[in-house]
Amino acid sequence: MRALIVDDSSFVREYLRHLLAKMGISCEEAVDGSQALHVLAAQQAFDLMLLDVNMPVMNGLECVKALREAQLGPQMKVMMVTTEADNSFISTALNNGADEFLMKPFTPESLREKMLLLGFEAA
Repeated sequence: MRALIVDDSSFVREYLRHLLAKMGISCEEAVDGSQALHVLAAQQAFDLMLLDVNMPVMNGLECVKALREAQLGPQMKVMMVTTEADNSFISTALNNGADEFLMKPFTPESLREKMLLLGFEAA
C-alpha cells in the first residue's frame, strides 16, 4: 500500500510517515497541493492521500477538487488532515471529493480509526 502525504509542515509529514510506516505503508511526500498533483500525474499508484487544508501555492480543497476533476488516482481515498471543523467546510470538501477527515491534533489511534473507516485493514 502507498500513501501520499501532502502538508507544508515537515514535522507533520514526518509524523504521518512514521505512523504509516508502522502500519506497513510506504509514503511519498509533497509540500502543497500543486506539487501533489505533479506527483500524482507522474505516479498514479497511490491508495491514500493525506491532505492538509491550509497550505501555500495550492490549498487542500483546491487540490482535491482538481485531482477529482482530472481523474488522477480515481480509486485513491483522500483524507483531509486539518484543524478546520466548520460543518460547511467539511460539506464542501466532501462534495469536492474528500473521503474522510482527521482533525489536528490527532493521535495514532485516531489515524488508525480513520484508516479502518476508509477500508484499509493495514490499520
